[in-house]
Amino acid sequence: MTQFARKNSWSLISDGKDLGKLLAMTFALAVIASQPAQAQAFNVLHSFTQGQDGGSPFAGLVMDRAGNLYGTTAYGGLGYGTVYKVAYKNSTWVFAPLYSFGGGDDGANPQARVIIGPDGSLYGTTEFGANGYGTVFKLSPPLRACKTALCPWRETVLYRFTGGLDGGAPFGEVVFDKNGNIYGTTSLGGVGTCNNAYTCGVVYELTPSNGSWTESVLYSFTGANDGGAPAAGLIFDGAGNLYGTASVGGLYNKGVVFELSPSGSGWDENVLYSFQGPDGDEPVSRLIFDQVGDLFGTTENGGFAGGGTAFQLRLSNGIWTQVNLYNFGAHDGDGLFPYDALIMDESGNLYGTTSGGGPSNAGNVFELMPSNGAWTAIVLHNFTSGSDGASPLSGLIFDTKGNLFGTAASGGASGFGVIFETTP
Repeated sequence: MTQFARKNSWSLISDGKDLGKLLAMTFALAVIASQPAQAQAFNVLHSFTQGQDGGSPFAGLVMDRAGNLYGTTAYGGLGYGTVYKVAYKNSTWVFAPLYSFGGGDDGANPQARVIIGPDGSLYGTTEFGANGYGTVFKLSPPLRACKTALCPWRETVLYRFTGGLDGGAPFGEVVFDKNGNIYGTTSLGGVGTCNNAYTCGVVYELTPSNGSWTESVLYSFTGANDGGAPAAGLIFDGAGNLYGTASVGGLYNKGVVFELSPSGSGWDENVLYSFQGPDGDEPVSRLIFDQVGDLFGTTENGGFAGGGTAFQLRLSNGIWTQVNLYNFGAHDGDGLFPYDALIMDESGNLYGTTSGGGPSNAGNVFELMPSNGAWTAIVLHNFTSGSDGASPLSGLIFDTKGNLFGTAASGGASGFGVIFETTP
């Protein structure tokens, strides 16, 4: 577990199966090596103060068509986190807070990034607030154009979780389907009990009707072979199936990758892969697809060196096969504990962040490059815990020029995290 882990902590209990027999099965593609940091232009766009601007940006960023950035902080503002915008104007980046959570019915402590909905509004989740178990919210621009930078957006709470059968503590971002319905996960609530301590979470749908939203639970995790405690959002394939990760449960209680498919009676879960430890442990990241339909993601822990993994799931003849692309911690100077989703460029290279490791044990920005059936890790930036930040828990995004943007949860000029850009 990382210092700033966004999810609830509990001990993972192994079922005692012999994992040594599994090594040859799961690592068809071997790691090559970690390469030294490459020359990159690194720029801090904003250092958080935990004042009006917020602090501790656990989540990543989203970019609109105009190139503006939007994100969340878990703390600061009125004390319970913020949503903010960063715009590039007159050759500089201008930061503006959009909303400050009050910790009551409006929600508290957003842990996931916001997304831009079909109507241009921002949609996101808070871990706490309302009934104590979090919210799904919408932020809309002011009805009239603002003449100042400090111009708050209007919040509408779409749903308040109760922590019961409907779920609770949504860590992941939401996703829309083609009909405007919203889907997501909660790490708590539902019917299951994980490790005899916590409820196991649900997959939910919010459906709009006559100006309000109705929640439906599509699947409630049991914490057994089906998995439990999902800590990330979902993605759709072209057929309308949902894919995600659950951080615990599975055959070895190390977490799973799952698929939910609509059926006549509801939604059916199919576990695509159960992690075993040497191949990864605690998948808490959102997944991505490549152009041929393979899935990619990270595990926060596990792997040969215990520092987490980057993995691929290949689909062939209806069977998903797991491949470890990289074992973090296997080489000197490696980053450790990748937390969030990977992104892929047009050449098939992968990019992400680690929350620890590196020369200052403050994490890094990395690139994974495929070559002759193996993958090489290249460090693009090692965080120092100084003005450049530390402990990034979020993934990255590209702009149209190929520049990378992200957040670091701590460090910076005031110690409360940064927004950064790194340019090839």
